[in-house]
Amino acid sequence: MTGYLNEAYYIIKPLIPRRLQISIRRLFIQYQRVKYRDIWPINEKACDRPANWRGWPDGKKFAVVLTHDVDCEKGHDRCLDLMKLDESLGFRSSFNFVPLRYAVSPFIRRTIENHGFEVGVHGLYHDGKYYLTRNIFEKRAAKINLYLKEWHAVGYRAPAMYHKLKWFHNLAIEYDASTFDTDPFEPHSVGVGTIFPFSVRDDSSQNAYVELPYTLPQDFTLFVLLRNKDIAIWKNKLDWIAHHGGMVLINTHPDYMNFGKGKLTAEEYPVRYYADFLNYIKTKYEGQYWHALPKDVARFWKENYSNSKPKKSG
Repeated sequence: MTGYLNEAYYIIKPLIPRRLQISIRRLFIQYQRVKYRDIWPINEKACDRPANWRGWPDGKKFAVVLTHDVDCEKGHDRCLDLMKLDESLGFRSSFNFVPLRYAVSPFIRRTIENHGFEVGVHGLYHDGKYYLTRNIFEKRAAKINLYLKEWHAVGYRAPAMYHKLKWFHNLAIEYDASTFDTDPFEPHSVGVGTIFPFSVRDDSSQNAYVELPYTLPQDFTLFVLLRNKDIAIWKNKLDWIAHHGGMVLINTHPDYMNFGKGKLTAEEYPVRYYADFLNYIKTKYEGQYWHALPKDVARFWKENYSNSKPKKSG
């Protein structure tokens, strides 16, 4: 879906039964997949390195960043299971919560942080109405800033990846993660065309935050909409990014992961797919990647590449 049709769909989306939503998107994505086969899942033009490129910390070949968007209460209740899985395989990740869509447990937030993970804000509501007017966005931004402060969070990701990067200077953030190198299946489908972070500077104040685009297809796209039964696309894209020395940033959702505690539903996939992905990184690329939390990547980038720019921004 593109343009006004796309935006209209996401505005009326709450009125459409969930099963019908999934059916519509499954039909449409088959058309999109053919149309965009030259730029998805790999856009060959996205591998250009920043002009002043000097590499990742400690001479590592590429970077690995794990993020989880917690869209609904179901996902919220699975966060600690997912945290334990990441931890058991030697990884740390960020969990992005939607504070006014469900009750976010202070215990879960503290547990995540105490185990060396990160908490971020994923909008206030999971809707597409943030940018109807600048006034609406500024009112929501003020509330988002309150949660950022309360949670000691420095990162943001917009619901459904809707973004206006210039407007995000209203947010008290060190980084945003609402973009992607290439993902024609998102409502705001314009990719930033890079597998590296970049700075987003405010021309008037010269303040800047770091943009961290996700660079692997989302789990919902692969396993719910396309109904893939393996992680071949993830592995192939990871190999391509590693070859070009970029940032492997994945966005997955506990909402759609089945941890073996009930029957697999039409909107779930076995959590072993995600575990297989982590094991693939460990076994094939041991010692070759810099694994870091989003906030640490943003701080590294700000210190070393504050003037970097993407080829285009969404």
